[in-house]
Amino acid sequence: MKFQIRATDILLALMFGTLIFLAHDPGEASGVTEKSFLFLLAILQFVEGRFAVLNTLRGRVTLITLQMVILYLLIGYDGGIGSSYFVLLLLPIVSAGGSLGVVGSLVTPIAAVIVYLSFLLFLNFEVVEVPPEQVHILVIRCAALIITAVGVYTLSVVIRRQSAEYKSTAEELAAANQNLLAAEAAVRRSERLAALGQLSAGLAHELRNPLGSIKGSADLLARSASRNDPIAKELGEIISAEVDRTNSLVTRFLNFARPLEPRCEITDVTAVIDRAAARAKVDIERAYSPSLPQLSIDPELMEQVFLNLIQNAAQATENGAPITVSTRETAGRAEISVIDQGCGIPADKIDTIFNPFVTTKQDGVGLGLAIVSKIVDGHGGKMAVESKPGEGSTFRVLLPIPAKQDARA
Repeated sequence: MKFQIRATDILLALMFGTLIFLAHDPGEASGVTEKSFLFLLAILQFVEGRFAVLNTLRGRVTLITLQMVILYLLIGYDGGIGSSYFVLLLLPIVSAGGSLGVVGSLVTPIAAVIVYLSFLLFLNFEVVEVPPEQVHILVIRCAALIITAVGVYTLSVVIRRQSAEYKSTAEELAAANQNLLAAEAAVRRSERLAALGQLSAGLAHELRNPLGSIKGSADLLARSASRNDPIAKELGEIISAEVDRTNSLVTRFLNFARPLEPRCEITDVTAVIDRAAARAKVDIERAYSPSLPQLSIDPELMEQVFLNLIQNAAQATENGAPITVSTRETAGRAEISVIDQGCGIPADKIDTIFNPFVTTKQDGVGLGLAIVSKIVDGHGGKMAVESKPGEGSTFRVLLPIPAKQDARA
């Protein structure tokens, strides 16, 4: 594991180094033992929080228990109840208060007091007399350990609460930033669509008149040449058919450019889906939620939405592969999903699939999904798509649910 040296590590090294240097040396063996215990305590302080295994509950309890054992031996070697090292009992108390919660923060200082007062058992009270001043000092020392434990735990609770608040604020800011980016993208897209809609409307109107003249002339040519010149008749029919196809495309341009004014009414959306499937002549697998309430939608416009999505799914799916339409309520919205197992959508087009003139079909114009998105937006809804090339696509229509509505029968 890679260690990062912190300023507190340097300070701890200096302080423990000073304690080790100043350790008592009444005898060779005793002096070395005190220094060894202090060195072990220093090691435990340095490794605390650096290893994943020590950040678990078992790891923290083990670390604090080792500190207690070493401190018991250290205080015992330094004279027991009168040892100046009693203050180091604050180390496990601080560790517990910052990591073990209320139970650990209560048990640890009690254990520290028991460890410290246990050295009274080694005194021969028939020979040794403990003056009242020493009893007073012992009480103060034990109380200081308890008070420190309470203070550390209180501070750790405040720090954890503030950390949780900061984390929550950071998450809210990140979500707000994502929403802002999405809103900016939606505004830019709306501006582009508005400009494109105006251009499409003007161009469509300008094309309608010459197309009418061309079709009329082609029909007249086909009728007049029907007997004497079969080639001219065939060419006239081709011209007329191409004019009809072009006129259909112009109509789609106008539908895209026309301002959308849904005529909403409370409707069973599953009935609208069934009508769309019947018009598309596509068999679908129904996964309708019986608890989904009725929605306030324009039945004709939403039928056009589902007709387009079901037709697209059928065109992308090989014969025999099922097309599923499911409904459910999620996050206060109605979610209608059209799921196919077709060819999927290329990754470079997944983010722009609802833009006009973006299509994955060889003969497609790229207005169908743009119109679908416009209708759903007009209902206060949202479109979403998930797709994996070669595995299929899922188009989701998210529509608002009326605030007050009786449950469906």
